[in-house]
Amino acid sequence: MTARTQFRIVSVLEGISYLVLMIAMPLKYAAGEPAAVAIAGRIHGGLFVVFGLALARVASRDQWPGRATLTALVAACIPLGAFWLERKLRVNWPLAAGS
Repeated sequence: MTARTQFRIVSVLEGISYLVLMIAMPLKYAAGEPAAVAIAGRIHGGLFVVFGLALARVASRDQWPGRATLTALVAACIPLGAFWLERKLRVNWPLAAGS
């Protein structure tokens, strides 16, 4: 599996974990269920760290400009941003392109 493919997979997983965390937050306060946030928060935090490492790897390897790297990092901090990033990468990185 290429670094790009790994990055795209981690990006989507991180985005999904963010959405799960956003669903868990109301459960904590409205339903008095703090375990949902504790579990979702740990998973999301771990995936965010993996996302950052994968981003650093692919940005360094493919010599991304600083602005592109920062855009990817900011996208991961915005709800649904990871899915926007995945779409953008799918357009810019056709499946035929290796590496």
